[in-house]
Amino acid sequence: MEDSMYGSSDEEYYNGAYDDDENDNEYDRDPEPEYDSDVSCGKAPSCRVIRKESLLAAQKEDLQRVVDLLSLKEHHARTLLIHYQWDVDKVFAVFVERGKEKLYAEAGVSLEEKDDQHPASEPSTEITCEICFEDFPAEETTMMDCNHRFCNDCWTEYFIVKINDGKSRRITCMAQKCKAICDEGKIRDLVTAKDPNLAEKFDRFILESYIEDNKRVKWCPSVPHCGNAIRVEDDEYCEVECACGKQFCFNCLCELHSPCSCVMWDLWLKKCDDEAPTVTWMSEKTKHCPKCHKIVEKDGGCNLVQCICGQPFCWLCGEATGLEHSWSSIQGHTCGRYKESHLKSADTIEDYWRLTHYYRRYKAHIDSLKIEASESKPKILDKVRSLEAKELQLKDFSWAMSGFDRLSLSRRAVACSYPFAYYYFGDLFANEITKEERQIKQNLFEDQQQQLETNIERLSMFLEELFANYPEDKLMETRMKIITLSTV
Repeated sequence: MEDSMYGSSDEEYYNGAYDDDENDNEYDRDPEPEYDSDVSCGKAPSCRVIRKESLLAAQKEDLQRVVDLLSLKEHHARTLLIHYQWDVDKVFAVFVERGKEKLYAEAGVSLEEKDDQHPASEPSTEITCEICFEDFPAEETTMMDCNHRFCNDCWTEYFIVKINDGKSRRITCMAQKCKAICDEGKIRDLVTAKDPNLAEKFDRFILESYIEDNKRVKWCPSVPHCGNAIRVEDDEYCEVECACGKQFCFNCLCELHSPCSCVMWDLWLKKCDDEAPTVTWMSEKTKHCPKCHKIVEKDGGCNLVQCICGQPFCWLCGEATGLEHSWSSIQGHTCGRYKESHLKSADTIEDYWRLTHYYRRYKAHIDSLKIEASESKPKILDKVRSLEAKELQLKDFSWAMSGFDRLSLSRRAVACSYPFAYYYFGDLFANEITKEERQIKQNLFEDQQQQLETNIERLSMFLEELFANYPEDKLMETRMKIITLSTV
């Protein structure tokens, strides 16, 4: 077969549905994306990766917007932005709605800036510091924009304490009841004269405030830390990918968990921590016979088990069945859906059955995800390298790793769909939808869930094939199957 037969499909795949969500992979990822480039951070199109060396430029960009609009000094613009969590739009909105005076007063910016000069007529005039009550020449004192002047020694000791306490981003004036923010340039000059290392620490805190105080910018939670940050422009409730490859939820910094909300995911993790050991042991080792309700322990690999009372039943769902079965299924029986018939009368038993149903399937997909990452991915890379070493008409084999990336994302999504279903179709939203509406939505959800699971397993099967040894016509066929399933 000629490669041109598949060219349009490849182009549609890599520039279409796939790239909308995930335009980075091991083959086409830009090794050094800069802050001001057009490279997005993988999953969310309106986010950018800020590398450590680009952090200052990113901060300067926001500072300059405020400086230009309000005709401020840079340190006053930084004070405003730190107060409003580096939300430039919020600063502009407050300025328009409440005026410059309210804007400055709430942030601690002094409206009447004073020129820090010594009395021109009396250059040798001594000034009494109201902190230590000693007299100092004017040149050994410093006045802030709020017009409060103290000796340099008192200022310096005060700044040192604040910086060491981690409060260097908004250091207020020493004067009683004064809420004005001190000039960072004067802080830096005074501290540098006493302790240059501490001055560097102060500069680092000021710079990192762009990350720490900014709800639209967060450090990548990679371990060890890659040094990158992610900035989102529109929706902070999104999933992003750093240039280092780490994928995470921007809002809660946890691993990817859609379709679960952050609240659902937090509840699920806590429930798994509290009840997972018991649920895992009970679901793996024992089941109740659907006929006599005695506890049955599984001691073999077959999922069709038989109680001592003679009743055969499905190990996965606990439903009574016949004895006839094949290697892949029990005749006339499916158990992918959660059924209300499992439920017992007591609330605790009801929740146990629901939890074991959803947890067992969630855990199975998470375990598969881990195995595929540790075992399948290296095998696929080996197969790609083997194909690249051959003289084939087909030259581009990135479809294999792109298919694996899609498999990983999809498997994580279907795994997280089980805790989503546990909460959404449980008590969490019981007061928001009627029982009839919930049943309709649950049926539709489970139909889509089962279709996704089917395609995930098919994609996994094709990726496991030894396609590196296939003749070229069969290789092209497998390639199109992987691309098609990835798109689906």
